[in-house]
Order: sequence, then C-alpha cells, then structure tokens
Amino acid sequence: MAAIALFVHADRSEALKLAAELISRLDADGHEIRLPPESAEAVNRTNLAHLDDHIGEKLDLAVSLGGDGSMLRAVTAVADDGVPVLGVNYGSLGYLTGIEPDSASEAVGQFLAGEYVIEERIRLSCRLDDGTEVSALNEAIVEKVDSGRTVNLAVHIDGEFFTSYAADGLIAATPTGSTAYSLSAGGPILAPTMNAVILTPVAPHTLFDRSLVLLPSSELVVEVLGDRPAAVAVDGRSLGELGEGGSLTVSVSDQPARLVTLGQRGFHQALKSSFGLSDR
Repeated sequence: MAAIALFVHADRSEALKLAAELISRLDADGHEIRLPPESAEAVNRTNLAHLDDHIGEKLDLAVSLGGDGSMLRAVTAVADDGVPVLGVNYGSLGYLTGIEPDSASEAVGQFLAGEYVIEERIRLSCRLDDGTEVSALNEAIVEKVDSGRTVNLAVHIDGEFFTSYAADGLIAATPTGSTAYSLSAGGPILAPTMNAVILTPVAPHTLFDRSLVLLPSSELVVEVLGDRPAAVAVDGRSLGELGEGGSLTVSVSDQPARLVTLGQRGFHQALKSSFGLSDR
C-alpha cells in the first residue's frame, strides 16, 4: 500500500470535489492519505491532516489539485524528501500541472501500477544573511520596496564582483521559472529540464539590460547597496527585507524536484497553447 498526500486549492470547488473522490477511492483500496491542514479542513477530513514539515516522510506520491501555485506548494513540502509530485491542472497556464482533471484518477492509478516517468527539475537554494534558507522551483526575487524609486543591487558571481544595477529588481530563475516572472521581464525561455540559472534584471537603468544564462555550478550573491531596502520573495513567498549590505545567496539545490509525467502534452505544446501560436 502507498502513502499519498493531496495538496488541494481550497478555493476551487471542482478541485475539492475531485479530492473527496480520490480520498474515498484510495482509502477503500487501503492506501494512507495525508493532507496539509488547510486542505484537510477544506474537504472536511481533519483526521488526515499532516503538518508540511512532516508530510513528506516515507511518502510515495504527492498530488497537487490546483494551478501552478498549488504545485509549487506541493514541491516545497516534499521535494527535500525526494517525493515525486503529480500535478492536476485547475489553473490557466498549466506549465507545471500537466494532467487534466478528468484524467486524474486514471493518472494516480498509472502511478500506483508503476506506469510513469520521473522528470527532474533543478531547484534553487536561497540563503539570507540571517541563516534563513529555502528552496525555489521557479525563482528568487530581490526587488524595490519604495514605489517610484529604484533599488541599487550588486551582483557577485562565484565570489567575484560582476556589476551593479539600479533597477526595480533582479530575478534568479530556474529553467522551470523561465516562463514566469523572468519571462515578463524580458528573459529567455529555456526547456524546463535544462541545467542552468537565469539572472534577469527588472527595468534596469543601465545600458546592460540583458539576462544572463549561467552554469548550474554558479553561485550568485545579490547585495543591497545604499540605504534603499529591498524585498526578497521566493516562489511567491515573502522572506522579508534586506537593508544596506544585506544579501541573498543563490545556488542550485542538491535535491531537484521530481515531477511525474504520463505522456501528457509536452513543454512545446504548453507554450503553443499559452501564447496562442498557430500550427502553420
């Protein structure tokens, strides 16, 4: 029997309904079901609640029922334990969540039957001066706090000063995150299984306004210059602010995300759909 965690978007009634159906089916088959507290409350199964800090222990599969945000939540909770994640798409873009809702039950069954492939995606290890360390599947962002004023940021690559930016911010992204904020700031699109780190400035006041695509062995340090503070966010989660001399260190994590693929639409098809690209 398998241990399976469900991460459910609590504001999507269709996702809650499907979660209840999956729980009933898996429970009847003797599998162990785990839910993060808010998901457990949303589906009225608080007896299945597990805290995120422990939900990945001896877990066989995590299933995300929501959009890419729910998928990021699931990956954050279980990736350090090496747990594969299956994404069911209730969002609009679906870069991460490749399974459609009407195929979810079949997809879980395929996984349990061993009929699946694991796709590994690099994550970023993000460390603040105070010792706070978190991982990102998409991106880490250092950006201005004050509206209408830029923030001054110095970039060090592998221990050497590269340059400084007066900008709205800087984005360190994975190939998976290349289609997120980095893309809207003018960054390149990379195939999500590539091993690279993207550094993209946001509205820089400099002649050098290009993104950099760096080796996965690179270590980036983004340091705040001057007295204008900068906010730090990782995969949409705020980590607070950095004052003068404060820094964020970014490198590739030793533990990748492990995403379950079942022959669903590929990355190129997701791009075509999202951008409305024609076949001719």
